Amino acid sequence: MAAFETGVVLARQDLAAWAKKVHAAGRTIAFTNGCFDILHRGHLESLRQASEAADELVVALNSDASVTDLKGPGRPILPEKDRAALIAALRPVSAVTVFGEPTPLECILQIRPDVLVKGSEYEEDDIVGAGEVKSWGGSIVRVPMVEGWSTSQIIKAIQKLP
Repeated sequence: MAAFETGVVLARQDLAAWAKKVHAAGRTIAFTNGCFDILHRGHLESLRQASEAADELVVALNSDASVTDLKGPGRPILPEKDRAALIAALRPVSAVTVFGEPTPLECILQIRPDVLVKGSEYEEDDIVGAGEVKSWGGSIVRVPMVEGWSTSQIIKAIQKLP
């Protein structure tokens, strides 16, 4: 269980100070990122596993514009403010922030996480920030995807409804 206030949506300018307090308290930080549009069981499982990698878990959430760039027109389904509130309310999550850049590298550099967590569909060499995290002694954890769960599949199923 997180020792710091949970359910926090942090502004980007507050990331470094938050992380500094966590590290000063001798606690470790895991970091993950994603769109998290239409929250589903696969998301919950990956966040649970990410939270087991350190004392605190920070989730960097793609901004609405970033999701549209990645996923195409009509996405996201849920706006970033709602996605951030949903993610922040989850037990495994200590804090959430939103990023609009093409990658979460600036967030990673601000937080300096002890563990960088991504899905197993990514090779370690392809994970943004992996080299930086390893350079300060951190580690990379790849969590398995939950078979049969994806936002794209959910959207397709909804579109087939009469």
